[in-house]
Amino acid sequence: MTSIGIFGSMGRMGMAIAELAPGLGAQLAGGADVGDDPADLARKSDVLVDFSAPAALEAHLAAARAFKTPIVIGTTGLQARHHALIDAAARDVAVLQTGNTSMGVGLLARLVRDAAARLGPDWDIEIVEMHHRNKVDAPSGTAQMLGEAAAEGIGTTLAEAAVTDRAGLTGARASGTIGLASLRGGSVVGDHTVVFATAGERIELTHRADDRAIFARGAVQAALWLAGQQPGRYAMDQVLGI
Repeated sequence: MTSIGIFGSMGRMGMAIAELAPGLGAQLAGGADVGDDPADLARKSDVLVDFSAPAALEAHLAAARAFKTPIVIGTTGLQARHHALIDAAARDVAVLQTGNTSMGVGLLARLVRDAAARLGPDWDIEIVEMHHRNKVDAPSGTAQMLGEAAAEGIGTTLAEAAVTDRAGLTGARASGTIGLASLRGGSVVGDHTVVFATAGERIELTHRADDRAIFARGAVQAALWLAGQQPGRYAMDQVLGI
């Protein structure tokens, strides 16, 4: 049975993964949090999952590389330097990084990429996300993941195309941009809608999360899949086989 080690084991996601993993065919190797040695967890695990904090990622990747332990990274708020570290680690070990471990969102990202590629430049792309009032970052990691999928579909990068601030006299919408809007309120687990709009019609692709257990379940499924992969960088749509 595949053993899973959890970075951020005392957080909400870490505890949910620990609760669900045995029922999904995995066993727990243990957990590590602030002050613990990540190398100890990497040594005794078949695969790692990381839902800790961006500041801890470098040490966690180093431990994974040292013991050739695959790692699923669900930590959000990553910057360009974190992605560079992930790219480097993926030369030695299998790494799956995602802004959302829901299997449904993984499928949505693939649909968004395909739709953006097929619809062409006459269709504007806007992404709207809503989360609970206590979420501290915006846009959400999932919105950025969907934005990256859309950007790939139209042959650009989200860094080049993203528009996150519209206030005042902004002028007409620039062609080829991808808008991201964030809403916060109540206890919303996570709603994401990608809008494709052109003259006279629009298409909306939506995912709504009603239970955080879907993220833990997807993380375990991703970990079990990743445990058998060669070094490289992977995404959730590959877990789905698409």
